[in-house]
Amino acid sequence: MTQAQDLRSGKGHHDENFPVASHLIHPRHRPAILAFYNFVRTADDIADHATLSADEKLALLDHLEDNLIGDNSSEAAGVALRLALAERGLDTLHARDLLTAFRMDVTKPRYADWDELIHYCRYSAMPVGRFVLDVHGESQDTWPANDALCAALQVINHLQDCGKDLRDLDRVYIPLDALVAAGAKVEDRAAAGFPGAAGLPQRPCGPDIRPAAAKRRIFVADQGFTTGAGSVSDPAGGGAPHRHAGAKRPLERARASRQTGLPGLWRAGCRARACRPPWWPSLRALKFNR
Repeated sequence: MTQAQDLRSGKGHHDENFPVASHLIHPRHRPAILAFYNFVRTADDIADHATLSADEKLALLDHLEDNLIGDNSSEAAGVALRLALAERGLDTLHARDLLTAFRMDVTKPRYADWDELIHYCRYSAMPVGRFVLDVHGESQDTWPANDALCAALQVINHLQDCGKDLRDLDRVYIPLDALVAAGAKVEDRAAAGFPGAAGLPQRPCGPDIRPAAAKRRIFVADQGFTTGAGSVSDPAGGGAPHRHAGAKRPLERARASRQTGLPGLWRAGCRARACRPPWWPSLRALKFNR
């Protein structure tokens, strides 16, 4: 059987567009985070491999999981993460959740609506932040805020890469009902503006898709980041908000100032103290000797 480690794309943590085990992380935490990254990167490279069949990808992901849980010891990435987790007394749950997402990448190329997409994010994005929180010994009370943040970052990544995902992997993460609302169809690449149609520029998404998708993204920023209870799928929740009483949501401030889009949303108050969740002071006070 082909080894998962032999299918690596060559991409490492220094090649990502996000920091991995940066100097903000205490040195004692970095090995576990890097072991987690290497495991996830290996699984991601399997799911995105250009020539493997779906059955081959699923078999390799299962084999990688066997190495993670101790049923096999032939994959370096799985063994390294297993040992790193055991040393800290951490569970394999978050890594196994990500494997679920990679299996979805192999078997589910379309998402009908927002709920389906957030279900995917539950496995593809939220476990990453949860793992980092667990490494630092944080309470699970931090998970709802983490989940909203990770889901929003995942959706932004989907919008950034939607053309490449369709062209190279035949995947569309933008909910199909959002495309319908924008009058676009996946099958009609020229109308949708995806790269790959003759004569079209190589751009992430067409102008007719971006507004509908951006509304979803703003909704998460306006609701999911500013509520204390509930989940991303029900961002309004029912709990105490993360802002002081009477404070307007960012979107309300954006409307009041006639600023539109995410830049206007940011300028209108995402930097304001009223928008900051309760763990913000802890983040600001983060010490390297933690």
